[in-house]
Amino acid sequence: MKEKLGLGVAGAGAIGIRSALNNYALGVVDTSFIAAVCDPAPGRAKAAAEKYGVPAWYETYEELLGDPGVDVVTLCSPIGLHYEQGMKAISAGKHVHFNKTMTVTTKEATNIIEAARKKNVKCVASPGSMAFPQNVRTRRYILEGRLGKMTWALGGNFGALFYHLGEKDRKDSDILGTADPSWYFKKPGGGPLYDTVVYCLHKMTGVLGPAREVTAMSGRLIPTYTYQGREIASEVDDNTFILIDFGDAVFGIVYGTPKDGPNARSNGADFYGLEGSIVSDKFGDEPLLKDEDAIPYIKKANQGFLKGSKEAHVFLDILQLMDWVLHDVESPATCEQARHVIEIFEAGYRAAKTGKTQKLTTAFTPIPLEELKY
Repeated sequence: MKEKLGLGVAGAGAIGIRSALNNYALGVVDTSFIAAVCDPAPGRAKAAAEKYGVPAWYETYEELLGDPGVDVVTLCSPIGLHYEQGMKAISAGKHVHFNKTMTVTTKEATNIIEAARKKNVKCVASPGSMAFPQNVRTRRYILEGRLGKMTWALGGNFGALFYHLGEKDRKDSDILGTADPSWYFKKPGGGPLYDTVVYCLHKMTGVLGPAREVTAMSGRLIPTYTYQGREIASEVDDNTFILIDFGDAVFGIVYGTPKDGPNARSNGADFYGLEGSIVSDKFGDEPLLKDEDAIPYIKKANQGFLKGSKEAHVFLDILQLMDWVLHDVESPATCEQARHVIEIFEAGYRAAKTGKTQKLTTAFTPIPLEELKY
């Protein structure tokens, strides 16, 4: 077994730079390093390798998979490519980190899970919300009855599509700062559900467990968006509200809207019980993220890096996979939970189209009380 694993970064756009290349350059971990980067845009992978000291760069994904120094792949590509690229990585015997969302359809997610199992390959899917102490404590407090009988939960995000038009990573003059955001507005894989609401729903399901059925309303408010003087025709719904039944009369609402909304934090979800609530990661006046909390996988001397790091949550998901490969410590960022979230999205769109409540067929095993670390 290797002491240090080589990571292949598939995509040197905004997410590849912020989540992997920038964070590895900080030197805060010693279990892995970036072995190679690829990107189909001419010159981008080469520029990324030179800037971040990566030993190998490629313009094709297949070349990256053929690199013997690459043990693990992080897919920093558009969501619509994740399934094909994930299956190719598994076939090549590479462990895979899927950026959110893992795939576009439930069937694709199931195929990934089954292929990885047959090939004895390990896969994780962002966002791994249950690695964070505040989310673990939220689940613990609910299971311990501190909120009394649970009633409902709320999570949402606004303005995701507008946000991508103005990201700094897309406005710089050099080749690494001009990644085209058009895919966020296209099918398959575009739109606020797959892009940002996925965070809220991973947290909500991670805390409450799998859901039973959903209903929804969804539509497209804005037909075109403008990026650097050109119009992008939108193919995706940008205003979606999903009502989720968790059983025992416990309900959840997740939403993605073009403009302001309550609790609209990309990782946010609030939880309400008959005797208390957890709002903005606080139980009353008690913050559920403590000053003494240590973030796993990060060197002790570098624990504070998260405060100034972009996409640190994605970086930690990658490190969870490294820990699983090296030390057989299974990650809480399971593909089974990711598949359940994907089914909720699919069922939500279907419910909005048909006007009928949709029963869910997938599930996952949430972390039991006795295994909660915080």
